[in-house]
Amino acid sequence: MTAIAVLGSTNMDLVAYVPKAPRLGETVTGTAFRTVPGGKGANQAVAAARCGGEVVMIGAVGADEFGVRLRSALAEAGVETAALRTVEGASGTAHITVDGEGANSIIVIPGANGLVTGLEAGDDSRIGAADCLLLQLELPLEAVLAGARAARAHGVRTVLTPAPARPLPPDLLGLIDLLVPNEHEAAALTGLTDPHAAAGALLQDVPEVVITLGAAGVLYAARDREPLTVPAPRVRAVDTTAAGDTFVGALAVALGEGRPMPEALRWASAAAALSVQRSGAQDSMPTRAETEAFALAGRSAGPGQPSGARTGAAPGAPA
Repeated sequence: MTAIAVLGSTNMDLVAYVPKAPRLGETVTGTAFRTVPGGKGANQAVAAARCGGEVVMIGAVGADEFGVRLRSALAEAGVETAALRTVEGASGTAHITVDGEGANSIIVIPGANGLVTGLEAGDDSRIGAADCLLLQLELPLEAVLAGARAARAHGVRTVLTPAPARPLPPDLLGLIDLLVPNEHEAAALTGLTDPHAAAGALLQDVPEVVITLGAAGVLYAARDREPLTVPAPRVRAVDTTAAGDTFVGALAVALGEGRPMPEALRWASAAAALSVQRSGAQDSMPTRAETEAFALAGRSAGPGQPSGARTGAAPGAPA
């Protein structure tokens, strides 16, 4: 099994479903409300575990009811939670609005996640025992840096999802092996709205980049290699909340198993496409068997296409 360490956030998602998202100052009537375990770190951990990875979660929850539920959800998905600390105060929360097209907007309140400022006893060895370390930006930057430094010291592949988007210091980018932004995050990092141009700019700092493009699929770029686009499966999106995290978790498993990058990207895209057809974050994430079956059914689409090719894919890819 691929061993994956995740240093990241755990949040309780407070999700409101509405036909149309409200504009500033507007009140609308929603159709449903749910509380769902989430957080980018926990989401990626659950996605990787369901896709067959052996996953350890490093982070913190609050000493509240949400913290109990968040820990339980990870454990039930098969994620090791010994390094998930309980701290005084509230757990992190994410306030999410999902509209009738499946698109979402999110406000994150860090809570316990904001108290994770570095590694604790045993974390270095947990990272060192992994094939891959997954990082995001919902923890304080000093914790992200500490995790990346530990991974580099142990020769562990480090994958960073730069979300929420923010300027990244060169010393962090110098420790990242694979950067996985969506197209909006890539634009925020580079000031370039064209994904191909943004990928080229990001390669000055990191050796490999995957930019997720929503309905258009994913763009992969690496130094001294031709860029590659992989189309998104054609599905009808219900809720895109955790599509990007599902993609990253599945991609980490596929790469850890030694799959070539084009195959790994198609496999991860299949997992993400399955997730957007279901409501919720972790609840929407597919099992390995589901992902394998869906990816197999889609192989008739052929291999990844040269960069710039039109895919015609419908909504459902990671965002």
